[in-house]
Order: sequence, then C-alpha cells, then structure tokens
Amino acid sequence: MTTKNPTVADYMTRSPHSIGFDQTLVQAHKLMREHDIRHLPVLRGGRLVGILSERDLAFVEALRDVDSAKVTVEEAMTPLPYTIAPDASLGAVAREMAEHRYGSAVVMREGHVVGVFTTTDALRALADALGGK
Repeated sequence: MTTKNPTVADYMTRSPHSIGFDQTLVQAHKLMREHDIRHLPVLRGGRLVGILSERDLAFVEALRDVDSAKVTVEEAMTPLPYTIAPDASLGAVAREMAEHRYGSAVVMREGHVVGVFTTTDALRALADALGGK
C-alpha cells in the first residue's frame, strides 16, 4: 500500500484575501478582522510584492507618530515573501518555515496567488499525521 505524500495544496487556504500595496493600515485591519485572518498577500497591479501580517501591523503601529489611516500597506509589509508551489512537499516547506521563522508562505501558480500556507495549517497537518482529532 502506498500513501500519498502530503503537499501544501492539501492544507493551504485557497483563494486567499489579498490587499493592494496602496491601501491603508486601517483597511488592512478591517479586512483581517472581517475574515479572521492574520496574513495578507500584498499585490501591485495583480503581482505579488509582499506579505502583511498582524505582527507587521502591530510593529509599525507601535512606532511613534504613526497614523494608521495614512500609512500604507507598502510601508508595513514584508517585501519578497516566501513563495511555494501548490505541489511543494509539506515536510520541506515546514522545515524551511521553521528554519527561517516564517509565519506563512504564499502559494503561487503561474505567477498568481492561489493560496496561503501558515503555521496554523502546518499544525493541522501535524495533527493529522499524528492521528489527532
């Protein structure tokens, strides 16, 4: 009997919400709250240019004189996010995320964002592998 090696596609959030680079931090907060998410791929003209996390927002907003209604996502995002293909090995991706302390990976297919894989997704995969219910 052969068992399928799990891939990122088996656990990722498909068709994730994203945000434009020129949107404000207030708009990012609203989107994250409405959809109960912690990571937003950042797009410019349909192309991935960064990732914005709740941690990024908290860090920037803790700085003096920051007005969340005026600061743009581009100013708070992490440029050059970790990207992977949907068929990437779950083990290899989890190892890379742990080694570099990435909170998420943006899943890309043919230049388009198709998903987001987070540490929460990795923990779900671990629970499945260990038989947790």
